[in-house]
Amino acid sequence: MSGRLAGRVVLISGGASGMGASHARACLAEGARVVVGDIADEAGAKLAAELGDHAAYVHLDVTSAGDWAAAVARTVERFGKLDVLVNNAGVLDGGALGAYTEQRWQRVLSINLTGPFLGLSAARDALVAARPASVINISSAAGLQGVAGMHAYTASKFGLRGLTKSAALELAPHGVRVNSVHPGGILTPMIGAPVGATADRDADTRTRLGVPEEVSGLVVYLASAESSYCTGSEFVVDGGMTAG
Repeated sequence: MSGRLAGRVVLISGGASGMGASHARACLAEGARVVVGDIADEAGAKLAAELGDHAAYVHLDVTSAGDWAAAVARTVERFGKLDVLVNNAGVLDGGALGAYTEQRWQRVLSINLTGPFLGLSAARDALVAARPASVINISSAAGLQGVAGMHAYTASKFGLRGLTKSAALELAPHGVRVNSVHPGGILTPMIGAPVGATADRDADTRTRLGVPEEVSGLVVYLASAESSYCTGSEFVVDGGMTAG
């Protein structure tokens, strides 16, 4: 542990598994205190217990403003403040135009886009109070380029990229930075990969999938003072997917 996040308190939505769990471990390893928010209560509580006294779990349905308010309050109550919000929760769902239903469209947008908006709204005052603070919105390579058949997912991730910029402009005078992270294909349960799936990091990045830890390093950077002049920006970790 090098202490890059020593003394900082991080709230991560969708933190019970996949990239969220990796982000939680990485932040804790760098000295942060971490609150894991998720709807998977058993997995979230198990992870928090594994991480120890500097971690806690809170039930968090990101489509619920009430859950967000409670999660922020619980974070401040447990650890005294909130320095970093990681809007990580998301779902992947697609289908062809004409067959993809409005209900499925609304579900994806409510989790992937409205969820981060509600998180920013609930955490705003706590983040300002803890300034300098950081918000990290986990978008996608699909927030930079279209993906056929993934209309709701693509729209939600482009929308999160835009929300990142408007929030960054609004919150900059208050000492809060807001950036978006755009992963490519990452080996997580979201894409059907088994827990703990690995990749050969020496292989061609254009022909392999990434692993969560390759994204978590970027999250740690954006959560730390090392990125103090970065706001309203896209940080891409996609193995070259969007390069051309």
